[in-house]
Amino acid sequence: MAPAGVHRRLSQIHGVTVDEGADPISRSTHVPLGETRSMRVSYFPGCTLNTTGKGFDNAVRASAAAVGLELVELAEWNCCGATFPLIVDNMLELAAPAHILVSARDEGTSKTLTTACTTCYNVLKRTNGFIREHEEERERLEAFIEAEYSGEVEVKDILHLLRDDVGFEVVREKVQRPLKGLKVAAYYGCMVLRPPDEVAYDDPDHPRALDDLMAALGATPVDYPHKNECCGAYLAVSAPDVTREMVYTILKSAQAAGAEAVVTNCPLCQFNLDKQQAEMRKRHVSYQPIPIFYFSQLLGLALGLDIEDYGWERHYIDARPLVDALLDGE
Repeated sequence: MAPAGVHRRLSQIHGVTVDEGADPISRSTHVPLGETRSMRVSYFPGCTLNTTGKGFDNAVRASAAAVGLELVELAEWNCCGATFPLIVDNMLELAAPAHILVSARDEGTSKTLTTACTTCYNVLKRTNGFIREHEEERERLEAFIEAEYSGEVEVKDILHLLRDDVGFEVVREKVQRPLKGLKVAAYYGCMVLRPPDEVAYDDPDHPRALDDLMAALGATPVDYPHKNECCGAYLAVSAPDVTREMVYTILKSAQAAGAEAVVTNCPLCQFNLDKQQAEMRKRHVSYQPIPIFYFSQLLGLALGLDIEDYGWERHYIDARPLVDALLDGE
């Protein structure tokens, strides 16, 4: 484990405070008695899922436990930095994600580190790859973080883990409330697809993982041409009009294909697709809003779990009427 002083310095750099004295058992996802513990995996929640995206996080932890995947939150973690540098010439930019990777290795829960935040996944996956491939820069980074690390941990997005390590067939077998009749459009965004040679575990041009998960839950995935296009979230402050039109194009495309809901695995995309709709209606008066789900919310619903703490109140477009309709149709 990295020295406490290093952890404090990185936390100060990124403005995140982590409870270093918390009981590790309290951070472990509880697996109900009688369930098979098929896998224990180190889990990095990240800043968004620890704050505004807590509903996403709650649903991920509960759903993972229900399919036999125990997520053990890292005892020490800090912000990953949220962006991977376009040009890596300053090792300070990689210090934060590198410290997370070192913590995952040293805590020894597993050789795999997973996260449900696709931005965190993108940063951690690319940092891990860079460290593995650049020995000279790695040595400079190790000097800064005061720890040796050569890429021993494998970084996986939680959806990747559910698909390849748990298996969607296993998920299908555990469904208690099939999402029959729900026509849902899967939206992938950028972070798990690009750059493809560094982060993609799906076909970047024709991704299927979310669609296949929805099918396993009993829903009807609808295909549409904009599922892998950028939603413009990073332009929301500097060019909000551009972002709104990008979101409009994506959502109208999904609706034209017959979707009554959109599901995504990216917390930033969920926020952007959800929040922009109110402003879109001012410019496109005939536009009808569509709810935007985290995939874990629909997963937990289909698995028959208690969904009260899934953050429904944080949705800008109320998803509860559609959820209630699904529950009434059981």
